[in-house]
Amino acid sequence: MAAEFGGVTLSDIYQNAKKLLLRTRDGLERLERLEYSSTSTAIDSPDLSFSVKNDIAQIQSLCVEMDRLWRSVAAKSQRDLWKRKVEQVAEEAESLKQSLDKYFLRNQKRVTEAKERAELLGRANGDSAHVLTIFGEEVHARQSVRNSSRLLEEATATGEAILFKYSEQRERLKRAQRKALDVLNTVGLSNTVLKLIERRHRVDRLIKYAGMILSVVVVFIFWRWTR
Repeated sequence: MAAEFGGVTLSDIYQNAKKLLLRTRDGLERLERLEYSSTSTAIDSPDLSFSVKNDIAQIQSLCVEMDRLWRSVAAKSQRDLWKRKVEQVAEEAESLKQSLDKYFLRNQKRVTEAKERAELLGRANGDSAHVLTIFGEEVHARQSVRNSSRLLEEATATGEAILFKYSEQRERLKRAQRKALDVLNTVGLSNTVLKLIERRHRVDRLIKYAGMILSVVVVFIFWRWTR
């Protein structure tokens, strides 16, 4: 007669363990089919994997109970037979557990790789946006340089025109001075009057140079402001 534990015989526990083994093998096969059903991304089923893991734990718990029960079998031949049966169930449960652990490792690896790809893609998109921003800033900077160069050319042309006008005015003043001296020499004015005229000429010349310097300063300030 088979040993009993809490009203349940060793044979009953063994049959229950065999049913759980069949269900666990079927669950693992379904997990593997789901794993390789897609060439790009494996499909994970948390509910199914949890059920398989729970069945394996239950089988191992039944093995512990059967290991205690077969030792109490009276007949040595029956005891040896049950020992082999229990060891076979325990070995198969351990093999299923190892297969499930490998599945979890593969699934974790896929999750990690998918996360890394997503991060790389995010960084690539960020780098592209950064490159476009730099390119836009460079285009804007070049446009600003062209505008500044154009304004500087206009300011330079304006300064040259002002200097040209001052040059014309200087020539006219020289001609007027020569005519005035000729007239004064003709009428015989005194040296004092001539000195006054010469002094006025120096003052006009200082005004002319000051105007030229002021024009250059204005052009330089305008150029610095436009940069």
